[in-house]
Amino acid sequence: MKRHSCFVFLFCGIFLPGILGFPQKNTSIDCDSLLPNYEAEPQTSAPPYIIAVSFDNFEPGNEIQVTLEALKDAGFKGFNLQAREIEGDVPVGTFKITDPNTKGVECHNMTNSAVSHANSDVKQKVTTTWVAPRDVQELQFIATVVQDLDKFWFGIQSKTLSPTHSKSINGTEKSKRKVCFECTC
Repeated sequence: MKRHSCFVFLFCGIFLPGILGFPQKNTSIDCDSLLPNYEAEPQTSAPPYIIAVSFDNFEPGNEIQVTLEALKDAGFKGFNLQAREIEGDVPVGTFKITDPNTKGVECHNMTNSAVSHANSDVKQKVTTTWVAPRDVQELQFIATVVQDLDKFWFGIQSKTLSPTHSKSINGTEKSKRKVCFECTC
């Protein structure tokens, strides 16, 4: 009986991870290059995924809802999503993890500067909340999405978001004119 239990345990440990999701290899996506850490080439076709955002503009501290969604029945098992300034190569801002299929990733010593898959279940859509930092220029959300070990799309981008530069007017900026009540004609 002990041999049978040992065989079942060994079988499950070796084959079950590959059957249920990603095989027994680290399937993380690099923070800098946004490429998976296994050998495969990115797809060159249009990605069957979109990144939708709740606002076009932001101020420091604003929370923006970001959704990564499959078009039709494309589904995906893995992803890495970041906000980057246009022409930038490091993540900006932080993510609040609100979807059980997501987890925060630390890039460049910044907690939750990226968001990734928490499991290898097939997903149609994941939603997260991004918190805008100070001193950031125009940015986009950028993602790598892994459909399976042979197919992934790299560099999927959202629309461009711009910082709002609102100026407040205080009482000292109003024009100071003297009003003449006694006028001579």
